[in-house]
Amino acid sequence: MGDVFPSIDEKLSSWIQKQQLFFVSTAPLSDSGLINCSPKGLDSFRILDPNTVAYADFNGSGIETAAHLQENGRILIMFCALEGAPKILRLHGVAEYHRAGSAEFDQLQPGFDIQDLRGIVKIELKRISDSCGYGVPKFKFVEERPTLPKWCDSKTPDQMAAYQQKHNRQSVDGLPGLD
Repeated sequence: MGDVFPSIDEKLSSWIQKQQLFFVSTAPLSDSGLINCSPKGLDSFRILDPNTVAYADFNGSGIETAAHLQENGRILIMFCALEGAPKILRLHGVAEYHRAGSAEFDQLQPGFDIQDLRGIVKIELKRISDSCGYGVPKFKFVEERPTLPKWCDSKTPDQMAAYQQKHNRQSVDGLPGLD
């Protein structure tokens, strides 16, 4: 029922750009490690070329994705149509986490009209596939939540660094997060 694509073409790109929400899944190598799945929004996803994508990593309470990527790089991005025709799109790849202030981050950041990023995740796509999405309910997008940008804006650089030091040093599995 689903298709596998060699790259993101104009039709897929157009569809992706209309989605308000996507999910990021990663996992540590350890069998006892926890799989992480995080919802993302706020216009944070970019298509860099037909086989490379990136998304903005906002400051937050967890550091699972960054920790897992630093350990093994495996990642899955999933979009699902919540409005319009049903569709699920999965982007499997190998990712690199680029912390704010690194040369790679500075190179990628101008593509994002977002301030106060913790990092940027850049993904080399290995498999692009879709499926029907018939079982996904329809939702109507109302608006982005202003909570995270307001919270970030309320912090000084020193306060944000202290927050990251306290909450983002390691994953729940004990993997290194932000140093």
